[in-house]
Amino acid sequence: MHNLNLQDSFKEFCNQNKFEENTSQLEIISLLNSFLNFEESFFNRIFNKRKKLCFYLYGKVGVGKTMLLDFAYERLKIKKHRQHFNEFMVSFHDFKHEKKGNNTISTFVKNLKKKYDLIYLDEFQVTNIVDAMILGKLFQLIFEANIKIIITTNIKLNHLYKDGLQREQFLPFISIIEKFSIQKELLINDDYRTKTDERTQDYLTPLNEKTSFRANQRFRQLTKGKNQENKTITTKGRNFIIENFYSGVARFKFKDLCDKNLGAEDYINIANICNHIFIEEIPKFNNENSNQQLRFITLIDILYDKKIKLTLTLEEDLKNLSSSVKHSEVFNRTVSRLFEMTKNT
Repeated sequence: MHNLNLQDSFKEFCNQNKFEENTSQLEIISLLNSFLNFEESFFNRIFNKRKKLCFYLYGKVGVGKTMLLDFAYERLKIKKHRQHFNEFMVSFHDFKHEKKGNNTISTFVKNLKKKYDLIYLDEFQVTNIVDAMILGKLFQLIFEANIKIIITTNIKLNHLYKDGLQREQFLPFISIIEKFSIQKELLINDDYRTKTDERTQDYLTPLNEKTSFRANQRFRQLTKGKNQENKTITTKGRNFIIENFYSGVARFKFKDLCDKNLGAEDYINIANICNHIFIEEIPKFNNENSNQQLRFITLIDILYDKKIKLTLTLEEDLKNLSSSVKHSEVFNRTVSRLFEMTKNT
C-alpha cells in the first residue's frame, strides 16, 4: 500500500474520461492516498493521534462515493477484497452456520487475516437486529488483526440503525468505528444518475394495458431466439422457482420477489444467473407495505452491485416514487440506482 500517488492518477483519470475535476472528490482522494500509504504522522496530527484502520465515506446518493473508492482500490497492489456489505454478512452467517462453534467470530477474522490486508465494503447499512448485535465484536477483532477497512454508505455513522430494534446493543459498534475510523462526507449537490433522457429509460408507467403491451414487446425483443426454462434457486434448503427464465433474462412480478420471505442471500443467488431482469407491477410505497419496500431496497442494492440491467413497470413515475416514512432516506439511493439500471444503452 506504499508509494501511491492517487492525486496525479485521478486527475489523469478525470481528463481521460472528460470528467470535471471536483474539489470535494480531490480532497477525498488526497485523504485516501495518505490513509492507504500508512502516513501515520499525518493522521496523528489530523485525527487525534490514534491509528486509523477504517475509512468511512458517506454522502448523498449519486455523488461518486463508489467511483472514488473503486478508483483507489483498483490501484492497490496488496491482498485485498471487495464485497457488497450484504454479501459480506451472508458470508459470515454461512461460516457461522457451518462451524457452529463458540469462537466463530474469532475464527472468521483469522481466516480473513490470512487472505487480506484490506477489505472494501460497499453500501454499508444495518437493517436487522441479528447483524446489529454481532458487528461490534466482529469489527473489534478485525481492527485488532490490523486489517484495514474502506466503506461507502449513504448514512452518517451516528445515524446507522437509527430507530432500530434494541439499538442500544448496536451502540458499541458505533463507538468502535468512531475510535478507529476517518469519517468523511462527500458533498456534491447533483445526482449524476438521474441526469438522463426519459426516452432512453427502460421503465414504464403507469400500470395499464399500454405499458403491459410495451413490456411484452421489450421482453420478446430480449429473449428472441432463446429457450424458456424453469430455474430452481436453492438457498439454505428453500427452493425458489423462476418460471420465466431465458438464458440470463428473467421476468418477475414485484410480489414474487418482495411479498415472500426472501432475503439478501436469495437475491444474490438469483442475480448470479441473470444479466437482465424484468420487475413488473411495482406499487406505490407507504407505511403499510414498508416490509416489502425494505426487501425491494435490498434486492436493488444487490442487483446494482452485480451490474444487472432492469426493465420495470411501476404504478407511479420513477421520479415521484413514494416511500414509507421509515425507509424514505435510504430509498433515495434505490431510486437513484433505478435510473442508472434502466438506462437503455
